[in-house]
Amino acid sequence: MLENRVKQIIDDVVMRQDAALIDYTEGFDHVTLGKQDLRITSEEIEESYRRVSEDQISAIESMKRRVETLEKQTLNCAETEIETDGFRVRTLSRPIESVGCYVPGGEASYPSTLVMAATPAKLAKVSRVVICSPPTEQGTINSLTLVAADICEVDEIYKVGGVQAIAALAYGTESIKPVRKIVGPGNKYVTMAKALVSRDIAIDMPAGPSEVLILADETADPRFVALDMVSQAEHSADSIAGLITTSEELAKKVINELQGIVPFARRGAIITRALSSHGFMVICRSTEEMVNLANGFSPEHIEILTREPKQVANKISTAGLILTGPYSPVSASDYCFGTNHILPTGGFGHTYSGLSVLDFVRRVGVVECSRNGLAKLANNAKIMAEAENLPNHFAAIEGRFEYED
Repeated sequence: MLENRVKQIIDDVVMRQDAALIDYTEGFDHVTLGKQDLRITSEEIEESYRRVSEDQISAIESMKRRVETLEKQTLNCAETEIETDGFRVRTLSRPIESVGCYVPGGEASYPSTLVMAATPAKLAKVSRVVICSPPTEQGTINSLTLVAADICEVDEIYKVGGVQAIAALAYGTESIKPVRKIVGPGNKYVTMAKALVSRDIAIDMPAGPSEVLILADETADPRFVALDMVSQAEHSADSIAGLITTSEELAKKVINELQGIVPFARRGAIITRALSSHGFMVICRSTEEMVNLANGFSPEHIEILTREPKQVANKISTAGLILTGPYSPVSASDYCFGTNHILPTGGFGHTYSGLSVLDFVRRVGVVECSRNGLAKLANNAKIMAEAENLPNHFAAIEGRFEYED
């Protein structure tokens, strides 16, 4: 059972600490590391710059700027102030002291995910941002991921992946100090580990295998639909790619396009497994039926390729990210729009939002009331205190007016 196996690994890391991390890294990632090898060194980061191109560095910097632009506006909206009836209330944001960001590895590398996690954390002024990511066969982390970490001013980077990384971030080992909160996506094992440690430490959301649901009518380009399903399927064999459409003819054309694309696609084996196991198409009688199905599914991404995409988007109430029109594909949102691609999956869009700068701050209220202001509020306080049988609540207010200054 998944939960039992994940719990066993977490308990082992808590008990054996670094030794467990080293053993699981060898067992799962087939890389032998010593205790001194767990943390990425400045020399490894310097070497990573020699292994990437200037274009790649520029793309990372551009992505970071776009994320910052949107997140700054979000952060500004989090701080508010009102003044009325003799009292003033301010809402301030204060950073969480330390955050662990999980960056997946394995079948693909995800420097973009590092940018999505670390950029809002640093914008929120988190003082300790820690990255954990599985090592490559060469015993390090993907070079562009390390460059992205440096550009995003990450504080610590560790060559640890999977359940063992989540356990280390949550409870600490000799080499990795625990953090206050864990964010980032992962496979079903990482997602389960985050759920289990959430009893003791904050997490962002359940963010598991990638999902796309495409809502389309007869006006959609079947090749666009097929390309977008393939692009999501290539993440992993657990990825979900579905089409909901009012056009049976479109569905047939999409199948034909997939049959022409998949056999020749890079990462074709992964795409085939994903589409075979988790790909689907549903024919609906109406746009309303499409919307109802989509809201019930609550996918990570919804693409809307219909005659009136904005009208359909207004009816979607549960999704990590909504993309409208033929030129807003999920793959572009992963890299270019400034929207965060760490999003809820597995139906958790019903209750969770995508990662943002607000996940890295605590909101604190500050209240200042004048004597006259408190006097105006005293009667309402008296009524509520009596209703709740808490007489000393009102006594604490009333006592302030028993003596004249």
